[in-house]
Amino acid sequence: MITLHINLSEQVLYLYRNHTLLYTCPISSGAAGIGSEPGSGKTPIGKFIISDKIGHQAPENAIFISRQIAGLYPSDIPAGMDENSDYILTRILWLDGTEPHNDNTHERYIYLHGTNRTDLLGTPASHGCIRLAPKDILHIFDLVPVYTPVTITK
Repeated sequence: MITLHINLSEQVLYLYRNHTLLYTCPISSGAAGIGSEPGSGKTPIGKFIISDKIGHQAPENAIFISRQIAGLYPSDIPAGMDENSDYILTRILWLDGTEPHNDNTHERYIYLHGTNRTDLLGTPASHGCIRLAPKDILHIFDLVPVYTPVTITK
């Protein structure tokens, strides 16, 4: 069984298979801190599942807007954005909270996703999502099925 553990104080994701550590990578969580309030930009904590996997056949540098491919980074930047914008790239693993305090996670559109801002990995800098390097989300995406348990801790 595959499980994910995300430690926000370390800004690291751990992927386990049957309690054996298989993979680690740096992440970037919410710059606004920890919480589940709608519109807060905070990263929720607790227990979750991966409810949806989006981008199976997408190019590694696909830019997603509303979960649809909107261009390729950096050659195809959508109007109103630039190379420093916070893009959702590569793949999306959509989280769903399984506890009363985080049961709005899906409606808040909290994802694990690739980012163009790899320079900010290891620091809280997102709008509430968990950002990963494109190579890391590609690797993890192929290993985790829908309903994979995810734990996010302080």
